[in-house]
Amino acid sequence: MDNFNNKDNKFNTMPENHNMNYDSSTYGSFKNTEIYNNPYVYPDPKIKRKRTTGRLGSVVAVALICSLLGGAVGGAVTYTTMKNTNTPVTQQKSANNGNTVVAPTAVGSINIPEIVTKVSPAVVGVSTKSVSTSIFGFNMEPQEGIGSGFIFSEEGYVLTNFHVISGANQVKVIFNNGKEVNAKIVNYNQEADLAVLKITDKVELPAVATLGDSESLQVGEQVVAIGNPLGKEYLGSVTTGIVSAVSRDVEIDGKKMNLIQTDTAINPGNSGGPLINARGEVVGINTAKLSGNGIEGIGFSIPINDVTTKLENLVKQKITLGITVQNVTKELAEKYKVPVGVYITNVANFSIAQKGGLQPGDVITKFDGKKVETVEELNKIKDTHKDGDTIEIEFVRNGQNMKASLKIE
Repeated sequence: MDNFNNKDNKFNTMPENHNMNYDSSTYGSFKNTEIYNNPYVYPDPKIKRKRTTGRLGSVVAVALICSLLGGAVGGAVTYTTMKNTNTPVTQQKSANNGNTVVAPTAVGSINIPEIVTKVSPAVVGVSTKSVSTSIFGFNMEPQEGIGSGFIFSEEGYVLTNFHVISGANQVKVIFNNGKEVNAKIVNYNQEADLAVLKITDKVELPAVATLGDSESLQVGEQVVAIGNPLGKEYLGSVTTGIVSAVSRDVEIDGKKMNLIQTDTAINPGNSGGPLINARGEVVGINTAKLSGNGIEGIGFSIPINDVTTKLENLVKQKITLGITVQNVTKELAEKYKVPVGVYITNVANFSIAQKGGLQPGDVITKFDGKKVETVEELNKIKDTHKDGDTIEIEFVRNGQNMKASLKIE
């Protein structure tokens, strides 16, 4: 029996549901006969994002996952950024011969224990759950993943990687004291591998990280990484190293990203966590490492300056429908006797789609009066709408043509 591929094209969630509702585009197309179980939340060091052009190894995203049996609206967000000043040169006397030794001293620099004390309360675990449904209505094996992130605003917004939360049905944030709180996915930029979450429970935030200036980083500068390598058992682990290169073109998933290279130890589970300078400021988001036999100490982080330019859009809530979907191609339509269109594999509780009466197994053929055959086509139409609009949908359920009205809220 052939199974459908659940590799997604795009992912959104509903703002009002703590259990997370999903966008019309969580899952995209079918492929051969294998189920791709949430390939964006990388399970372990064996899962590879993209091979490098040489034989040294492959770039591996550093999120962690395990299998378990069984139009935008938003307000202003405040976050703190700090630009580093130039490092001055100070003179120190040698204890041996009194000769003057010239050594650089960073303004306001702090030692590693002080960095940890300052920043670690703002670093969080990002725990995800994902469940997909086959075309026959059976739930596939659920998966639970974990990555890292950090609180960057007093409003409870959290930065992490897109690949940490992609395909997730439910998201929770874990504070460094082990307390878990509910969160929702606000927005994301898949190309930049960035996502913003918002803590939805009414809790006191343990801390807010300060964003620094990645352009001022120098090769050889000491940095610190805080995150959750290998899962919850190692929550808040601290590693340190140096900046190996400030600008590396790294190919990941077929696209080139300009990243900071560091020899700071980064492992699965560290994805989304902060790379921190000597002032205790976040200068990067840890996202990948080079993995292979004999390879050590080659990790990559997204420069924080590349992130801050996108924050204005990332804190705006995406409009979502609350469905997980797949494309039905002509070949699959003929094989399974269903129409070409967008097949619904899951409908989130309390979502727009559930309120409109959509169910798993429905195949959407028209969206807002326009014929749709792919997730991409549906999303393009959806993105033209705003909060408060009503969208008419035509779909097929058990061979019968049906209609529904979805009100965006």
